[in-house]
Amino acid sequence: MNDKYINRIVDDVIKEKLETTGAVLIRGPKWCGKTRTGKEFAKSYLELQDDEQLEKHKMLAGSDMSILLKGEKPRLIDEWQVIPRIWNSVRSDIDKQNKTGLYILTGSATPNDEETKNLHSGVGRFSFVDLKPMTLFESGDSNGSISLKDIMNNDVEVSGQTSDIDYKRLAFLTCRGGWPSTLDKSNKVALNVVKEYITALCESDIRRIDGKMRDPEIARAILKSYARHVSTLESTTTLIEDIQFNFGEVSRTTIIEYLKIFKRLYVIEEIPSWNPNLRSKTSIRTSHKKAFVDPSFATAALECSPEELANDPKTFGFIFENLVNRDLSVYVDKIGGHVRHYRDRHNLECDHVIHFHNGKYGLVQTKLGTYGIEDAISKLREMRDLIKAKNKVKRTVKEPDFLMVITGTDTAFTTEDGIFIVPIGCLKD
Repeated sequence: MNDKYINRIVDDVIKEKLETTGAVLIRGPKWCGKTRTGKEFAKSYLELQDDEQLEKHKMLAGSDMSILLKGEKPRLIDEWQVIPRIWNSVRSDIDKQNKTGLYILTGSATPNDEETKNLHSGVGRFSFVDLKPMTLFESGDSNGSISLKDIMNNDVEVSGQTSDIDYKRLAFLTCRGGWPSTLDKSNKVALNVVKEYITALCESDIRRIDGKMRDPEIARAILKSYARHVSTLESTTTLIEDIQFNFGEVSRTTIIEYLKIFKRLYVIEEIPSWNPNLRSKTSIRTSHKKAFVDPSFATAALECSPEELANDPKTFGFIFENLVNRDLSVYVDKIGGHVRHYRDRHNLECDHVIHFHNGKYGLVQTKLGTYGIEDAISKLREMRDLIKAKNKVKRTVKEPDFLMVITGTDTAFTTEDGIFIVPIGCLKD
């Protein structure tokens, strides 16, 4: 196994936050590289995920917490949520020392309300960093010939750059996901890693998070149903109907509890809607869009091989949008901003609305192949024209700074009216 550290896009963010607050919390799913990244900045560390040592650490926490905090700073405390009281102890030590960069905490699960009710908010002492599985640029699969930051600043010519990722390779990368441990493995082993993740998730992790017994088969069914509806606005009711059709009397409350567990484990996420009020009498669909933190969760839940995914372009299209969302959210977070989506009752939609903290924003559509690019361009033009028309009456919405279609194709170009067509295999932060 290659132990050489692979630089992550959040590295500069972590460095800056260590200079700003006393502690930095790196949170995200298991196996995404939190511990390895934290160790790049730490000078000592405490790993709480070692079952053999955990009982000893819990006893120390109950008698003298300072022993666990002792060590050269910054001190990494891995999987802090295993002993939630560590949070307040770290906060107290930060107050006592009145210094920045003292601690790095990592967490692959969000503690429940009961565990956090007596914990300090962390305001002023903690910074937060969300670490997702690797983007295509981080894993070395995107050549990074087009920078999102340069697009935002109108400082790039999108013309003729080519992706090194063909259609079949893209299907494999979607199924493999962005897990650092898979990069130096054979294709077969890399795909098995994700399958084993799903097995551990359903048979162990969902019970270990709070000690409650849960049915692994129901957990698998929920993930499979969620994968069937990924990148859509389908309601939770639709998902519940899927589960009840196969398992009978599984209550709505039980299914929602499972979904909350998957959110706490950073497996599923929801993309909020953007509501610019473009049509005053039109109802905006404000439902969150379903997504996984990594597209490989979707393909593994569906038990879908790269070959099967490539042969089903409709399903591939939805999961490809999830891959684009993963990469965009990482790139945008580094630059400073967030990703949303838009759809109204007339089915005018925008897959990704990128808002930057400097006030700029862009509208982005996602299309897997060349067949859908013209339709995506047409929808972006419709949204641009709608915003212009709205502003002629009353300026309420700033016009977008750029329009872009992200594709699974091989060549970048710009339309005559300035819309960027960018292969995902060319994009970086």
